[in-house]
Amino acid sequence: MMTTTEAKPNSPVPMDHALLAKLTGGLGDRKTIEKISSEFGRLYADFLPDVFDSETGIPIEVAYTGCTSGRMNDLVADLGDAFVLADGSLRNWSPNFVLACGNSIVIALMERMLGALPETIEQPFDRPLSDIELDLAQMVIGKMGDVLRSGVNATGGFEALLERPHNAEDRPHSDPAAPVEFGVTVRMSIEFGKVSSELALVIPQHAFLKTHVVAPKAKGQSSKSKEEWQERITEQVKRSQVTLEARVRLQTLTLGTISRLAAGDVIAFQEAQDVSVQVSANGKDMYSCELGRSGERYTVRVKDNISTEDEILNHLMG
Repeated sequence: MMTTTEAKPNSPVPMDHALLAKLTGGLGDRKTIEKISSEFGRLYADFLPDVFDSETGIPIEVAYTGCTSGRMNDLVADLGDAFVLADGSLRNWSPNFVLACGNSIVIALMERMLGALPETIEQPFDRPLSDIELDLAQMVIGKMGDVLRSGVNATGGFEALLERPHNAEDRPHSDPAAPVEFGVTVRMSIEFGKVSSELALVIPQHAFLKTHVVAPKAKGQSSKSKEEWQERITEQVKRSQVTLEARVRLQTLTLGTISRLAAGDVIAFQEAQDVSVQVSANGKDMYSCELGRSGERYTVRVKDNISTEDEILNHLMG
């Protein structure tokens, strides 16, 4: 039996996460963080507009607005739902970081790509992006990744590897058992005509504090880059999945008959032969078809185009 004079064994006190990070180079002081963050901001302010203008013909303005230090998961969550996010890695620099772009700028750029004049594009409401808009966001964030790769001191000249962007609301929950990692959010404003939004980089401090941001050498961009960029957008849009709807006219019935319809009742098609079908997507009629059958599946056969290819693409992307 333990006597009152015997010392009870003490449980080891876990080390504070912030203190441990400071001792291992994963958490810097405020002055250092602000200095490096401003260098990232200057890099993007100087070079991202040039990349956009030379490759897309779209003028934008970027400006550094500030930085925040904290746990990586908290920093990403604090961005809110008005961002589209992409996880990335860059060999010999950081195995993980997050690039974020405000949804509203992507929506506005999509309008511009569809031919709208900059002065007619108003500030859109923030909302989750559609699949087609996420395709465009992939191109925008890809340019952010290009600027990042060109400005950090990573040896080997490797490309940044970026996952497909996703809406903030679709981001998987973080693993509560994962090691605590501190990071920095570098925030920037981006403006296009009347539209303003934000860009953000969320970088682990282990990589961030060792980074020496350098201005990349200017490279001449040809009009071919612009054409290739637009072709890639068009091809990605054409590969996007679209839900089609088929509308068939039925036999005319009186209101009294319709009100008494019950399970098992049958309503005939309006046409007795070659049943006419209107195929639409997102409320726009696209094709005139006829009803048919292939094996065990009912089908529709396209007879005529109601809309042109350009009208269809513009409607589905709008």
